[in-house]
Amino acid sequence: MKAISYSAYGGADVLEYGERPDPKVGPDTVLVKVRAAAVNPVDWKAREGYLDAALDAVFPVIPGWDVSGVVVQPGAAVDEFAVGDEVIGYVREDFLSRGTFAEYVAAPVRTLARKPLSLSFEEAAGLPLAGLTAYQVLHRTLRIREGETVLVHAAAGGVGSFAVQLARHTGARVIGTASEHNHDHVRQLGGEPVAYGDGLADRLRALAPDGFDAAFDTVGGETLRVSADVLKPGGRLASIADGEVLAYGGHYAYVRPDATDLTRLAELAEQGIVSVHVEQVFPLERAADAYRLNEQGRTRGKIVVTVPWEVPDVRPDL
Repeated sequence: MKAISYSAYGGADVLEYGERPDPKVGPDTVLVKVRAAAVNPVDWKAREGYLDAALDAVFPVIPGWDVSGVVVQPGAAVDEFAVGDEVIGYVREDFLSRGTFAEYVAAPVRTLARKPLSLSFEEAAGLPLAGLTAYQVLHRTLRIREGETVLVHAAAGGVGSFAVQLARHTGARVIGTASEHNHDHVRQLGGEPVAYGDGLADRLRALAPDGFDAAFDTVGGETLRVSADVLKPGGRLASIADGEVLAYGGHYAYVRPDATDLTRLAELAEQGIVSVHVEQVFPLERAADAYRLNEQGRTRGKIVVTVPWEVPDVRPDL
């Protein structure tokens, strides 16, 4: 199969497009013919070796954890999916090797849900990792409730845009930081935008004089410190970007694959409650360019890579 892979840690230049062996289908996995895979910041951080202390890399590594596609071969113990089912997945294993930037991926059933019919394959590929991150932080870690005032950082980005929509659906008031050119987008998502930069704490206090019930940090550093400073007494704080959050009595959160949560997200997308903004689409062979764009850190929504589409009934070599 055609795939993107790298054989050593490094920048986008280590990514190569070429032939890789077709994945094996284990008893609890599903072979998915990939239609689209989304780029996430964690992908290039893993490629550069920043996750080496937590995840072993089995080189060559095929990057990518987000996927949308079609089932072409269920494993022997799988009865949840059949050939032809359209699925989405946050396909993360406990090591780096068998990712989604390829024509096929063998996805554990625990990582998959049915694709929302209302989303294109490109949109659906952008839902799993970022959407699950927002969903799990808001509902499991911060436990957002109706009527609360919630601060979301990078509210126009991949995770932040989902967090704004999900918190608003819960009935919370959402104030989100964003660059000024993204303020209208944040308003469309249901949030109240506020500009980054010097004086942020004062601007936040002007919007929420009584403080915030909860804050979701996706940036770290000074942004995290401001978040802690504008909380109400007893307010809740979570970060996915900076472990220093623990020093403020907050929670350092990391998303986990969860088929039940992903199914719930898909339902919300089907109902039109959650939308996915795709900023730009690249073909698989230009995945390195997609990564370079993501690394700039200024993307609205998601960057997606697509795979040439010819659907076999089953995998060609079976």
